[in-house]
Order: sequence, then structure tokens, then C-alpha cells
Amino acid sequence: MIPASEQEDLEAMRLLAAGDDLALNGIMDRWKHRLIAYLYRFTGNESTAIDLAEETFVRLYQGRSKFRRGGRFSTWLFGIAANLARNHFRWQRRHPTLPIEGADTVIAAGDPSSDLESSERSHAVRAAIANLDPDLRETLILCEYERLSQAEVAVIAGCSVKAVERRLSRARELLVKQLERYLRN
Repeated sequence: MIPASEQEDLEAMRLLAAGDDLALNGIMDRWKHRLIAYLYRFTGNESTAIDLAEETFVRLYQGRSKFRRGGRFSTWLFGIAANLARNHFRWQRRHPTLPIEGADTVIAAGDPSSDLESSERSHAVRAAIANLDPDLRETLILCEYERLSQAEVAVIAGCSVKAVERRLSRARELLVKQLERYLRN
């Protein structure tokens, strides 16, 4: 049985492919926050995440007739977003820039009154994830934060399920090493 939210997305894609452009609004409403959060974790930059999420919806619209009804909508959507994020990283490597101090805002994830240690730990986790190679970061975020199965991540990443297992294991291993001091407490 297909979950109601997945059914809703499949119906919206059917309508979109049939020419009902307003169906895109429902998809965007349901997915924009989750997509921005995924892309923020992947890129570490809020404005880049928002831009890439908008571009993801543009690509979804452009490819509306290519969506396979037998596939999962979330896998297809995150696949588009992941490809855009990978392209962004390739472009960034060819066109390096110096960051402007304080220009980047951080998406608030917790209670503003949380103590300094919790804030420091959250920052350390974000930094450790950001330091992972893009393929490890992508796999970790999709599995741990987006709760996609390893098979779905394999489709998005264009690799085998075994490769996803290895990437996830390696990412966790590197995070444990980088965050060792927080794990002892």
C-alpha cells in the first residue's frame, strides 16, 4: 500500500504532466522545507540551499513528463537535488571564492536558550559533516537525516547498495574520529 503523502505526490505529478501547472504548488508546499534542510546540510550555506531547492523545482517541472509512475517520488526529487548539489560543488572547485565573515546565516535548529556546550556540539557536528567528501556527506545526509533506504540512496547516488553501505560506514567512522571529544562526555 502506498502512503497517502506518496499518493498525493504521484497524483500531483500526473496532473502536472497533464498540463495542470498549479499542481506544482502542492508539491512545493509539501517538500520545500525538507529539501532546503537537505541541501543546507549538504552545502553548509543557507542561501545556496534555497537557490538549489528552487532550481530543483524548476527541473522537476521541466522533467514532469519523464517521471516514472512506478518509482518513488522522494527518490526522484532528491536525485534531482543531489545532482544539482554535486554540480554546484564541481563549479565551486573550479571557481573558488573567499567567504565574507558573518555573511552566512545559520538555520536555527533548536531552542535559543540552549547552553553553550550544546551549541558548540551542534556546530562541531555540522562542521564535521561539512568536512566529509561530497559522496560520503550525501550518503550520510540521505540515510540519517532524510531517512531514505540504502536502495533509494543508491539510485540517487548512481551506485550500488554495497557502495552506499561502505560510504555510510566510512562517513560514520570519520565523524566518530572528528567528534571523539564530544562522545567521551
